Amino acid sequence: MTPKETKAALRNEKLALRDKMPVDERIEGSLAMAEHAGEVIDFDPGAVISGFWPIRSEADIRPLMSRLAERGARLSLPVVLDRETIVFRELVRGAPLVHTGFGTTGPGPEAILLDPDILLVPLSAFDAGGHRIGYGAGHYDRAIDRLRAKGRSPRLIGVAFDCQEVASVPAEPHDVALDAVLTESGFRKFNGYDGQD
Repeated sequence: MTPKETKAALRNEKLALRDKMPVDERIEGSLAMAEHAGEVIDFDPGAVISGFWPIRSEADIRPLMSRLAERGARLSLPVVLDRETIVFRELVRGAPLVHTGFGTTGPGPEAILLDPDILLVPLSAFDAGGHRIGYGAGHYDRAIDRLRAKGRSPRLIGVAFDCQEVASVPAEPHDVALDAVLTESGFRKFNGYDGQD
């Protein structure tokens, strides 16, 4: 199989496993993630952290995002503008949320656009080397490329359940490795990540 075919097979396998998790296990796992990372993710006050509103069987990181906001983070959510592009709109308490493409929810077009310092990235699968498999559309890869073209180097923290780990992800030239991954069993760092900006 080609790397693309292998990724597709791993994506389908691991998302099916995630879908089979009982709802109470996903809730408990999501709360454990907030416990593991709420104080561990290091950032300066005012740093922009992009999270995500959960869809399908994703981890619900809203408790974690709330904790990061209490510590001084500015929050944003990804918004799908078209099939190719996502941008990050500021998430402000009390502001209305709208449907933002691909089943996601986020701030409306009146929200401020931000460039995140840290991206909490949902994913299909990951390995012990920090390689990830996304959902196949390449939105995050392109968004990271755009941020880097602006001279930004956002830290990438994958968010997944333990059942989504694989032995090895076939890396392709366009793939961007994670700096860390957060699961219900803990916060793992890769690539010399020290938590500092």
